[in-house]
Amino acid sequence: MDSQLIHQIIHSFYEKAKVDLIIGYHFRNIQDFDQHIPHIARFWEIQLLGKKLEGEPFDMINKHLALQFNQGQLDRWIKLFIDNLNEFELSEEDRNNWLSKIEFFKNKLISITGMIRN
Repeated sequence: MDSQLIHQIIHSFYEKAKVDLIIGYHFRNIQDFDQHIPHIARFWEIQLLGKKLEGEPFDMINKHLALQFNQGQLDRWIKLFIDNLNEFELSEEDRNNWLSKIEFFKNKLISITGMIRN
């Protein structure tokens, strides 16, 4: 896996997420996707490729606290993201790496008080 593939996966996901009936409104609130997508792709490069963090640090958890999404919305994000991953030719190792990171962040978000509303 390389940075270019990560960028393609992220771009593809956001194109779907923006029009999704359940979670799309969260993504339509993003002012500038031209700046947002590279920022998110860089986050995933750090997670998946072990790239060193340069520039502004990521605080993924606190950025998502303000969204006040519920369990169903989190589940929808995960399903949409995994369905998107399935559209790309990934090695088993790369796919498992993505899935492992997704599961890690899902559990992290759920464990924080106030993150998931019922």
